[in-house]
Amino acid sequence: MTQDSVAWLSARKGEHTAWAYCHVPNGSKENMLERLEDQIERFAPGFRECILARRVFSPTDLESMDANLVGGDIGGGVMDIRQFLFRPTWRHYATSDRKIYLCSASTPPGGGVHGMCGYHAAKMALSRLDSR
Repeated sequence: MTQDSVAWLSARKGEHTAWAYCHVPNGSKENMLERLEDQIERFAPGFRECILARRVFSPTDLESMDANLVGGDIGGGVMDIRQFLFRPTWRHYATSDRKIYLCSASTPPGGGVHGMCGYHAAKMALSRLDSR
């Protein structure tokens, strides 16, 4: 299992907040902030000069803040065919309340496909609105 190391990067008022993460070996305690910033700086020179504050979370920090992030895994765990078909509910994005939908990394197609969980949840919600 890999773990994730997350860095939150804060910006000046009226600008933007960014966050980045990278996969690290299980049990890693290495701070990956410099490597993350180096990679961003490579494509956006001057990036570091815009940062007001930084906050870094190790895999252990992440798990201590949220028990669902086992080992710091922000992707919701293993992504195999069983998980693809059954996580976290047979309803996929719907819940028993027709006004509440799930759109996290724990819903299909999983955390490795950024944005698609929310896209599919929104499509389901809109289709239910149309059927009223």
